[in-house]
Amino acid sequence: MPNESHHDTADSRFGAWTIFLVFLRLGLTSFGGPVAHLGYFRAEFVQHRRWLDERSYADLVALCQFLPGPASSQVGLAVGLLRGGYRGSLAAWAGFTLPSAVALTLFALGIARWGDALPNGFLQGLKIVAVAVVAQAVWGMARTLCTDGPRVAITLAAASAVLLLPFIWSQVGVILVAGLLGLLIFRPVASAEHVAVPVSVTIRMALIALASFFALLALLPLLASGTGNQALAQVDAFYRTGALVFGGGHVVLPLLQAEVVPPGWVDNDSFLAGYGAAQAVPGPLFTFAAFLGASMNVGPSGWLGAALCLAAVFVPSFLLVIGVLPFWEKLRSNRRTQAALAGVNAAVVGLLLAALYDPVWTSAIKAPEHFLLALLALAGLMYWKLPPWLVVVSGAFGGWALALLV
Repeated sequence: MPNESHHDTADSRFGAWTIFLVFLRLGLTSFGGPVAHLGYFRAEFVQHRRWLDERSYADLVALCQFLPGPASSQVGLAVGLLRGGYRGSLAAWAGFTLPSAVALTLFALGIARWGDALPNGFLQGLKIVAVAVVAQAVWGMARTLCTDGPRVAITLAAASAVLLLPFIWSQVGVILVAGLLGLLIFRPVASAEHVAVPVSVTIRMALIALASFFALLALLPLLASGTGNQALAQVDAFYRTGALVFGGGHVVLPLLQAEVVPPGWVDNDSFLAGYGAAQAVPGPLFTFAAFLGASMNVGPSGWLGAALCLAAVFVPSFLLVIGVLPFWEKLRSNRRTQAALAGVNAAVVGLLLAALYDPVWTSAIKAPEHFLLALLALAGLMYWKLPPWLVVVSGAFGGWALALLV
């Protein structure tokens, strides 16, 4: 048994470096927001590397959609944790997060004004590529997870619900209702179809992580107000935002604005400039926290402030992923849970379908030539099997070319 443990540790060390490099490439090329990120992850970890099967990936996406925090980053943390243990989870986060965090910190410090230097049409081209990435993810997941009439009906109902009821809690409500429908409609799947995913987190460590999550949520405000320490106040504000925001992505922006602008930590003009810059970088939108930390008018700022706020906004995600994964693996192997997950997975496809329309399609496709470029990008991904990063770069230059022609 000791030899087996040592072997796992050695594999984890080796795997952490590999995981970091894989996620670093994704962090440098994953434009398009959280929904597009899930499409990139599926292409990389399900289709290309086969680290997860389609059903396990869909289950993982459903779990992270249900948790507060940035869903796509949490999927990445979970993949790293499953693949390489705690080091793998940290490596996945670092690789996926640091490129955009460093870029936004540099922007905040005024070292590089690359945002204004981007040729006209580049950002539009990146938005158009996101349409193709999400469309490919929706199609691929639908073929596997929407295999009969009831599943298709749940998918369409879920998409309709979140489009017609665009509230923060809509996605969570849709997932809960879909799980109940799955439990009532579908026969429990035979356990032979379950593909076990190794989770190295013990139940004891999971409970410690969950206890830490709630303890920090309760104690940080008391410590910040009791000591008057500005660094603790910043940690409290960003931790609370990361712990309580449902929907992730753009939902975090108004919450952060309410935390940092009224008390004068960051002026509103700087906040809006950083928001614009955050649209131009790949990776998770939560790295906007690094920009705000570097821009602080009081307390820690610069690189120290960026690191402090970035860590604080992501710590809840680490604790939640570590805390729920062992229970997730045990539950998803249960036959009745599998029936509920059949409904949940169909709903996840519906959520992606809704996001494909709004905000991905509505923010990107403004003219017929945009639609044609999106079709070319989709063909590159699905039929010519081009690497996603190449499609992203080609799409950016395609958007630039269209801006010159039109």
